[in-house]
Amino acid sequence: MSAPRYPRNMIGYGATPPKAQWPGGAKIAVQIVLNYEEGGENCLLHGDEASEAFLSEIVGAAQWPGQRHWNMESIYEYGARAGFWRLHRLMKDLPVTVYGVASALARSPDQVAAMKSAGWEIASHGLKWVEHKDMPEENERAQIAEAIRLHTEVVGEPPRGWYTGRCSMNTVRLAAEAGMDYISDTYDDDLPYWAELDGRDQLIIPYTLDCNDMRFATPQGFNSGDQFFAYLKDSFDALYAEGEEGAPKMMSIGLHCRLIGRPGRVMALKRFLDYARGHQDVWFATRLEIAQHWAATHPPVKHPRPSQMDRAEFVDAYGGIFEHSAWIAERAHDLELGPAHDTAGGLHNALARMFRSASSEERLGVLTAHPDLAGKLAQAKRLTAESTSEQASAGLDALTDDERASFTGLNQAYVDKFGFPFIIAVRDHDKASILEAFQRRIDHDRDTEFAEACRQVERIAEFRLRDILPS
Repeated sequence: MSAPRYPRNMIGYGATPPKAQWPGGAKIAVQIVLNYEEGGENCLLHGDEASEAFLSEIVGAAQWPGQRHWNMESIYEYGARAGFWRLHRLMKDLPVTVYGVASALARSPDQVAAMKSAGWEIASHGLKWVEHKDMPEENERAQIAEAIRLHTEVVGEPPRGWYTGRCSMNTVRLAAEAGMDYISDTYDDDLPYWAELDGRDQLIIPYTLDCNDMRFATPQGFNSGDQFFAYLKDSFDALYAEGEEGAPKMMSIGLHCRLIGRPGRVMALKRFLDYARGHQDVWFATRLEIAQHWAATHPPVKHPRPSQMDRAEFVDAYGGIFEHSAWIAERAHDLELGPAHDTAGGLHNALARMFRSASSEERLGVLTAHPDLAGKLAQAKRLTAESTSEQASAGLDALTDDERASFTGLNQAYVDKFGFPFIIAVRDHDKASILEAFQRRIDHDRDTEFAEACRQVERIAEFRLRDILPS
C-alpha cells in the first residue's frame, strides 16, 4: 500500500517570498483584467440546454432549462454594446489583459479590433463561458483545443495566457498541456509561482475574486461604487506598504463589461486608477508582461521533493537526519506528506512527529546513537560527516588539553548519571556556552534531562535539514 500524499500546496513561498524585482524598482505591480464573456454565456442560441444564471444584475438567478431568458441575455448584451466601450475609453492608454471567451470574441469583431488597437493582451477565457466541473476530461481537452483554434482565427495570434474561471479539477493541467506561457486558474498567492505539471514547469499567475467587480453581483458583495473603491484602495495601500518594506507584490483587479461598465460603478474604477497613478513606483502591466518578467528573473529552480520520493530514496536521503536512526524516516514516509513537507521545516515536523510518538526505549536508542562531544570517536575521526561538521562549527575539533580534559570528565559524569551522552545543538553555541550548559544540565533529574536531550536532538535534525532543503 502506497503512502498517502496530499496534493494541495499549503506553504507556497512561506515566510520568505522572493523579491519580485519589478521593472524600475516598482513597489507594486498592478494588473487589470477585463473579462469579455458577452456572447459566450449559456444560451439556447449557443447550443446550451438552459439560460445563463451567473454574474448579472439578477442576483440569485436560476437557469431556465429549454428556454431563453430575455432579461439575462439583454444584461449580457449591455456589456458588449455599452459597458465595453465605456471601459475602453477609460483604459485604452493602460496595459490591460482581456480574458476573452473565444466564442464571445468571434461575435464581437469591433471590440476585438479596439482591444488590439489599445495594445491590450488578449488571453483565453475558454471556448464558452460555461461550467466545466462535470465535463469529462477528454471533452474539456477538446474544448481547450477548439478555444485556441478559434481565438487564433479571430484575434490573429494564439493566446499565451489562460483562465477558464468556471473550471474543473483538470483545467490547470490541461491548459498546461496546451502550452500556455501562464495559467491563472488559481487564487492562492500575491506573486507568480512555478508548478510542476506532468513534468512541465508551468508558470502560474494567480487571479483574484476579492478585488473583483463580480462582488456587485453576489450576496454580501459591493452595494455601491464607494465600497468597491475603498476595497481596491485598501488592497493597494497594503501591498504598496509591503513593497516599501522590500517585499513587492502583485495586485490583480478583475472587471466585467456588464458590471463595472455601468455608469453608477465606473467612476469608482476611475477614482482608483487616478489614485494608483498618483503614486510613484507603480508598474501597470499585462499578465503576459508579468509572466515574461518572472520567467526571466525567477526561472524555475529544482530542489528535492521529499513528498514525491519512494521509500528507498526517501530513507537514503533523510535516514541519517536523526543520528543512525533510519526507522524515523521509514515511519515518516508513511505519513500524509505533501508540498508543505518539501521544505526543511515541513519535513522536520514529519520526522519529529515520528520521534515524539516513539517509545521511550526507541527514543533512548536515538540518544545513545549520538557521539560524545569532543570524545573518543571525534579523536579517532569516526563521526558521521554531519557530526564532524557540527562539532567543528563550535571549535570542538581544536580544543586545548585542558578543554579536552574538561569535556572528557563531564562526558563521563553525565553518561554515568543519565545513561546517554550529553547532546546539544552546537550550532546554537560556542565552546563557552556549551561548557556552561554541560555544567548546568548535569544537575537535572533524569526525566528533565531526557526531555531536554530529546529537544536538542530535534534541533540538530532541524539544522541538518536546513542544509539540504529550502527553508
